[in-house]
Amino acid sequence: MTLRQERSSVSRRLAYVVISVVFANYLGNAFSYVLQAGPTPPRVAGSLACLLTIGYLQLRVFSRPGADLRSGKAYLALGAMAVLAFAPVVFFSEAWAGMPGFVAGSALLVLPNRVRWLAFGAVAISNTAIQSLSVDVVPQLVYYLLSPMVAGLVVYGLSRLPSLVKQLETARSELAGVAVSEERLRFARDVHDLLGFSLSAITLKVELARKLIGAHTDRALVELAEILGIAREALTDVRAVASSYRELSLADEIESARSVLTAAGVATVIAADHAELSPRSRTVLATVLREGVTNLLRHSHATRCSIEIRGADRLVSIDIVNDGAPAQADVDRGSGLASLSARTSAIGGSLLTQTTPDRTYRLHAEVPVDPVTEEPAHVARPAGPMIATRFAQILLTAVVIGYGLMAMTFAWYGYGKFGPLGITVVAAGIAGTAALALGLVSRPLVELDLPRRLAVIAGIALCVYVPQLVYGDPFSSVPGFLAGSVALLLPRVAGWVGFFAVAIGQGVIFDALGFDSVDVAWGIMATINHGLVLYALTRLRSMVAELHEAREELATAAVTQERLRFARDLHDLLGYSLSAITLKSELTHRLVTIDPDRARQELGEVLEISRQALADVRSVALSYRELSFDEETQSARALLSAADIEVTVRIDQCDQLPKDVKITLATVLREGVTNLLRHSKAEHCEILLSSSPSLVTMDIINDGIPTAGRKSRDGSGIGNLTTRVRALGGDLHAGLTPEHTYRLRAEIPLN
Repeated sequence: MTLRQERSSVSRRLAYVVISVVFANYLGNAFSYVLQAGPTPPRVAGSLACLLTIGYLQLRVFSRPGADLRSGKAYLALGAMAVLAFAPVVFFSEAWAGMPGFVAGSALLVLPNRVRWLAFGAVAISNTAIQSLSVDVVPQLVYYLLSPMVAGLVVYGLSRLPSLVKQLETARSELAGVAVSEERLRFARDVHDLLGFSLSAITLKVELARKLIGAHTDRALVELAEILGIAREALTDVRAVASSYRELSLADEIESARSVLTAAGVATVIAADHAELSPRSRTVLATVLREGVTNLLRHSHATRCSIEIRGADRLVSIDIVNDGAPAQADVDRGSGLASLSARTSAIGGSLLTQTTPDRTYRLHAEVPVDPVTEEPAHVARPAGPMIATRFAQILLTAVVIGYGLMAMTFAWYGYGKFGPLGITVVAAGIAGTAALALGLVSRPLVELDLPRRLAVIAGIALCVYVPQLVYGDPFSSVPGFLAGSVALLLPRVAGWVGFFAVAIGQGVIFDALGFDSVDVAWGIMATINHGLVLYALTRLRSMVAELHEAREELATAAVTQERLRFARDLHDLLGYSLSAITLKSELTHRLVTIDPDRARQELGEVLEISRQALADVRSVALSYRELSFDEETQSARALLSAADIEVTVRIDQCDQLPKDVKITLATVLREGVTNLLRHSKAEHCEILLSSSPSLVTMDIINDGIPTAGRKSRDGSGIGNLTTRVRALGGDLHAGLTPEHTYRLRAEIPLN
């Protein structure tokens, strides 16, 4: 087990222990009040049966990670919990006033978002209304209003955060997979852009050199020298791609383009007049030039080509114009241009192609002279973990303030004893305790050395004990926050010793002030509960943040492994071929004047090797470009779950679908899920795929329509998807449905 896995395991066990202790204290507190009211056998047996059932439902149904809280079983359990929390009030009266908190928390866990907060408030109001039948003191009624609300938030938080942690742990590998996919696409671009051109140029020059041997030996030697140079550069490119670094020289690419086009018999005019470029812009322009020339050689029969690079202070443009455009203007010119478009857009530029009626083809690109700093791809963060972190902070703040307000109701109830000054002192002590707990103790980004930690603990102790000791009322503060702060701020052993010392000390204070054993027990249990809640919510929130950071570490590690695998593939597939080309070209260079026939034979072998190497490049690049529909489905499920979105996936058998259809569907799925996470606040999402002999349909439906209204096209991503789907004869629709949901539908014919 790795250190991080061990920490996660310890954190999960800690969460389960804290949940069990806190819930047991809530139940034990209610049982103590039942005993105080009159411990008859029927009352004891009945209360124990109800309390144990409540505890079982909470721990085994609502708080268990991975439990289906939208199932009929969960709704049935919620109904049973409501009966157990409210019906026994007839028999136990005020002793049962704390139990509705379990219903409030469980309602937040089980019910849909639109009604759960209404149910939460209804439980608190109902508890107050029921207790008002026997209690008419306003501070007590306020306490009975606050108690189920705070207890409900505690139940909800302690039950929810372990589940979120588990979801994050599951999502880490999926998110790493997404990073790997991005790295694969980058590799594919680099392989295509860097090696495709070099191998195409070698093939072209070998064919030319074979024709020149014998008749034009000097010219053949020049071509062979250039073949050697290109082969050696290609070997360097292989290493550059594998090590994830490559900066192209624009000047070198201009000269290479001139040489290759001239060798191919294309009359070439090149003009370059531009400002000094940043390395990124220079590399992108060089890549555009390389890809443009490669496409010209592969896909056209041009006789003339002009290349013009010009620019001013802010923008530089490149135009590659030739007279060999295909007869059909919409012919797909390969994935290289899509890669170039992505590269230019990434630095704030643009790329377009144009074919005129006279069969002139123009490739035009513009890039900024000095683009903005590029953000690493792996820092992108989906919504799920950030939601969890904010949720934990809001929850902790609400619970701390809630406990403080409950303590204030005790002081309000004893106003006659405290008076205006005493109430002010109590309020200041509670506010100071809450401020220190929220501002310093529970803030993961606040680093405190030991003296400052001790000073914070001393400050909280003053806020806790001064009102108690001055006014002789142990209910007038929240000593549990002191216990939790001690456990959080001191080393582990000392912290937990101090935690229980504060709890026992609170029992001593109750006893010294003349309270009975039930109140002494209540003081100890309340201190332990409040302290554990502060400790648990703080620790669990920190753990969520740590897991959030760990995703990036794992993604980086996964990308590193992918890079190593890719380097191995390059070495295995291309290293031998390029080395053979280099050696045979050197041999041919020596044989041209000595043995022309042998030189032609060697060049024939070089030609075969270069063609095979070019096929290998396309094979490697294709394997890194193709998306897997199954992998995208699994990734979508994990990402949506990590974002706390309930997802339903129903996929018909799709193994027999054509490869291009599956790749397009995988792309639609990825873009649809990306748009959902970026632009909506969905709670539910359905991914449906149905297939018939003539048509395949995929729907991505969610209920997270933004308040600003959703257009039928979510930016350029949907437009690109529409182009992809229509290229297969299909159609894509995005918009609102009559059921007030948002649906992205792709329909592709299978004829």
